[in-house]
Amino acid sequence: MRISAKGEYAIKAMLDLAMHRGRPLVPIQEIAARQAIPQRYLEQVLLALKRSGLLTSKRGSTGGYHLGKPPEEITVGAVLRAVEGGSAPFEGGPSRRGNGDFAHDLGELWEEIAEAVTGVVDRWTLEDLVARTSERRGSSRPMYHI
Repeated sequence: MRISAKGEYAIKAMLDLAMHRGRPLVPIQEIAARQAIPQRYLEQVLLALKRSGLLTSKRGSTGGYHLGKPPEEITVGAVLRAVEGGSAPFEGGPSRRGNGDFAHDLGELWEEIAEAVTGVVDRWTLEDLVARTSERRGSSRPMYHI
C-alpha cells in the first residue's frame, strides 16, 4: 500500500478540521501552518474534498472550511478515494507481466491484500482518529503533527 502526499495531506487536513470542529470555519492558512502543508497544494487537496461532499467552505476574509458531515460519518477510505480516485487506497500488486505459472495465485494475493487494506481504512473514521489523538496526547492536539 502506498499513500501519496496528496492522500496524506488530505487525511491531515481532515483530522485538523475534525479537531477544530467547534469553530464555524477554519481558514486554510491555519490548517496549512499547523500541518506544515504548502498552502497552494492544500488548496487543490481541499477542492477535491469539497467536490466529494466531505467539506463545505465559504469564501472571503471571514471564510474557511468546515467538515461536510459529522466526523463519525467520514472514513479514512472516503478521504483517500476523494483525492486519489476510485482505486485508493490500494492499487493492486506489481504489474503482471506474462502468464507465468504463478500469475493467477498472485492475483488472488493482491486482491486479498486490497480487501484487507480497504477494510481497515473504511473502518477508521475521523472521530476514531480524534479520539486516538486526544487519548495519546492528553489534549486536543493531533497525534500526528501532520
